[in-house]
Amino acid sequence: MISLAHSPSGLSFAPASADQPARVCVLAEIGVNHDGDVERAITLARDAARAGADAIKLQLFDPRHLLSNQARLAIYQEGKATDAFDLLAGLVLRPADMLRVRAEARLLGLGFVVTPFSLEDIPALAELEVDAVKIASPDAVNRPLLEAAAALGKPMLVSTGTAEADELGFVAKLLRRRPQGGCLLQCVSSYPTPLDQAALGGIVALTERFGLPVGYSDHTTDAVTGALATAAGACLVEKHITYDRAAKGPDHSASFDPVMFAEYVAGIRRAASMLGVRAKAVQPVEADVKSVSRQSLCAARDLKAGQRLRRVDLTVKRPGTGIPAADLRLVVGKTVTRDIATNNLLMLGDVA
Repeated sequence: MISLAHSPSGLSFAPASADQPARVCVLAEIGVNHDGDVERAITLARDAARAGADAIKLQLFDPRHLLSNQARLAIYQEGKATDAFDLLAGLVLRPADMLRVRAEARLLGLGFVVTPFSLEDIPALAELEVDAVKIASPDAVNRPLLEAAAALGKPMLVSTGTAEADELGFVAKLLRRRPQGGCLLQCVSSYPTPLDQAALGGIVALTERFGLPVGYSDHTTDAVTGALATAAGACLVEKHITYDRAAKGPDHSASFDPVMFAEYVAGIRRAASMLGVRAKAVQPVEADVKSVSRQSLCAARDLKAGQRLRRVDLTVKRPGTGIPAADLRLVVGKTVTRDIATNNLLMLGDVA
């Protein structure tokens, strides 16, 4: 299994250890919840760090490059602006301002991730020296943008909302052949996403189909969704953070404020801790019960040194500190090396 890890040097993809719990990366999506204000973006980065996030994300776009004359508002954006151009124009954060946010992220020990939306964004994205590139759901099938972003040589996180599994073959192949690694994010592109359509099962489906790390981009408004995604195997959980869920912008209502976000992250950490290692193993707290309640070979009658054991000479009883019950057939026919009274366990060395 491959897991996404965060370190002071950024985001990296590495094999998950069989005896160490995989750390789930929590990506705080500032997105456009800064409302075009760099100071607010910096404040949200600090809020994300206090909440326990591993990385923050911004969106890099220019409405002139992104929108044609036929562009329209999505249903969830209606009422936020008069048209798509008007909506996005007030949410732009210039690359120079993003550099300030990146500097703050570095001071806070956070990974810095940015989503490009247009081919024209790529040169500016390169100058930002991001830790990873995030591709928004609608662009999981945008080959020109995927190829241009991949050429930057950064890890790539690709959301898959609005895409059928059959449409993801190209991006999955692109991620698999890149040494920098990357992951798919199961996602439902609805803001907010109804709980009965959160589709957490897609985490397992994508993992099994493409053999890649898979995370979850959460647009629900339920505090436990991140923990459930972790339990479902997500290597990364992305969630929007805002200063006010009632603010006017398009994403605030599907976001969590700093207090809610901190509780959300705590739930993810608890879920990861409860999952433990990704292998079946006896836990330290089980040692006493294991010793007391497992069963061992026990003398069904008095046994004499030199006696050859028959099946009727033996039974199995607690505790599990003697010869294991599973070895019964192996012991029958062997010779007892010392006298053993009825109802006493046979220990290692008692038969030869």
